[in-house]
Amino acid sequence: METMTVGDFKTHFSEVLKKVIAGEEIAISYGKKKEIVARIVPKNAGKKTKRKIGLLDGKASIKIANSFKITSEEFLGL
Repeated sequence: METMTVGDFKTHFSEVLKKVIAGEEIAISYGKKKEIVARIVPKNAGKKTKRKIGLLDGKASIKIANSFKITSEEFLGL
């Protein structure tokens, strides 16, 4: 992630937009301490992607036997 001051951001706005469209994140810093006050991220950055669940995903597997059956009462907790 690239960090830019407000002045640099204003000067190179079009270039920044091209970088963001290409998938890069840009942080905007402000003040004497150059504290990051904003981030510009690509539009699709927040979209959910398929993720692996659990630490052993892909390392372990489970197989349920065909003889394993559950009645509707057991399923509903009756």
